[in-house]
Amino acid sequence: MLGKLFGRGAERPATDPNVIPAPRRQRNGTYTLRALGDARVLALVEAADAGEWDAVKAALAPFDLGRDHQVLGELAELDGVQDWIGRAVEEDKEHRATALLISGTRHVSWGWEARTAARAVDVTQEQWRVFHERLEIAEEHLLEAAELRPDWVTPWRRLLTSGRGMSLGHDITRTRLDAALRRDPLDLESHIEWVSQLQPRWGGEPGQALAFARDALARTPQGHRLGCVVAMAHIEDWVESERGDCLETPEIQAELRKAADHSILHPAYVWGPGWQHDFNMFAMALSLAGERHTVRRVFQTLDGAYTKWPWVYFADPEKQFARHHRRA
Repeated sequence: MLGKLFGRGAERPATDPNVIPAPRRQRNGTYTLRALGDARVLALVEAADAGEWDAVKAALAPFDLGRDHQVLGELAELDGVQDWIGRAVEEDKEHRATALLISGTRHVSWGWEARTAARAVDVTQEQWRVFHERLEIAEEHLLEAAELRPDWVTPWRRLLTSGRGMSLGHDITRTRLDAALRRDPLDLESHIEWVSQLQPRWGGEPGQALAFARDALARTPQGHRLGCVVAMAHIEDWVESERGDCLETPEIQAELRKAADHSILHPAYVWGPGWQHDFNMFAMALSLAGERHTVRRVFQTLDGAYTKWPWVYFADPEKQFARHHRRA
């Protein structure tokens, strides 16, 4: 078993009926994770893809969409949701908050799809217009969802993303971060959004994001996935440095090993749907740092499972994952 082989603690039970068997692998032994590797999430995605709102609500029963960022993220990235979710917002008063949350989250992703990942100077006026039009809808829906369900953290995390895209400024985005962390002080996704916000390309200062991530790790219980924020902070530093070899230092390698041991490699780590996303963050960061030991444990645990994030920072993310997987 993985725990005995790699000196780790409990692992996700191999007999878990919700685990989706790995699909046919590529020749290099890798595969793209689908629906967080969970049959319940797959049922949700299939219902949403078919535009069946009643089936979506039924499939959401095992999850808390106000806190399950990764489950919500599966709907955010699903093209076509924007075509039918508006009807649910208008017609289903009982579940209006859920519909607003899904709609707002989808419009954030849909907006960024229109903008693309191009540099600002390369984005056309029409792309900017569509981008802002979609983000304005996202803002309206997410703010109303947050008002209807003040206990939810997910709307505030997505409002951080839309606020960055609309250049709402530090004061507003900081207020949104504080709102998210009041609801969950250890929320990984909100911390990662703020790591992005603190990058120089978004108005931050060099070193701010890494200091924020280190402070978060210092107050994180052992086995908590918030340790991934350190991996993402180093990846963001690599992006800012124009993708050089800036991470290949003994100090950074040691810091990443320590963060991994504190979080994803700790016996107390919780194996929830989509745990592979956490491991992919460390796999990329450790690979960029040229680390040779912990990275092997991370890739072996992944067993070829590739997630687009955060490898999307590469021009050819799947090939880069496969290359580092093979090397490890």
